[in-house]
Amino acid sequence: MEGCLRACVMSVALGVAWMGFGLPMLAFAEMEGISQASEAKRAESRAEKRALIVTDDYIIGPEDILEISVWRNPDLSREVMVRPDGRISLPLIGDVNAVGSTTSELQNEITEKLKSYKENPTVAIVVKAVNSYYFYVQGAVGKIGKFPLLSRTTLMQAIALSGGLAPDAVRSRMTIFRVGIDGEAPQKLVVSYDDIILRGGENIVLKPGDTLVVPSETMVLLP
Repeated sequence: MEGCLRACVMSVALGVAWMGFGLPMLAFAEMEGISQASEAKRAESRAEKRALIVTDDYIIGPEDILEISVWRNPDLSREVMVRPDGRISLPLIGDVNAVGSTTSELQNEITEKLKSYKENPTVAIVVKAVNSYYFYVQGAVGKIGKFPLLSRTTLMQAIALSGGLAPDAVRSRMTIFRVGIDGEAPQKLVVSYDDIILRGGENIVLKPGDTLVVPSETMVLLP
């Protein structure tokens, strides 16, 4: 009897010890899972932010604002807006074509032109404002028109910016007309609003120059 009682006491003690050890391990595992999820969210957020920044591959367009700095020559440094004719004006070298160039290409061109006046000029270019990227919305929405494409913008965000869909909007036949760039053929992308919302369809990211047309029930729809 005494042996049985001793065995029961030891079994209870071991159970309590296991619980005391197991609970911290379980809590640690949960905390580790939360930490990994948080790190994954931060990584996704960082990737999204990197997608928004202006890089050396950015193509300069009309109305963009550029900060052009010439090292140790503040009199040659300027903040300029790219004119509608695609050019900017700088001291000594006059007009320089900017539209269609990357920041590094424009930097090299300005540097070469300044070499006629300065020995080993060092030029830096910063895009202070992106004003040349736009998308357009027409049809059965709250507000039609031209909208600046200042950051990564999806189709659903474009609809929200344009005031949402009108009551008579044909939700299954929204169309994005995409201009061809660098020899690419123009595209026509037909998208269903309900397919995106209800069935996980692709929420297309807009590109500069895209035109979103939301037809109304009174418009003639072609197959």
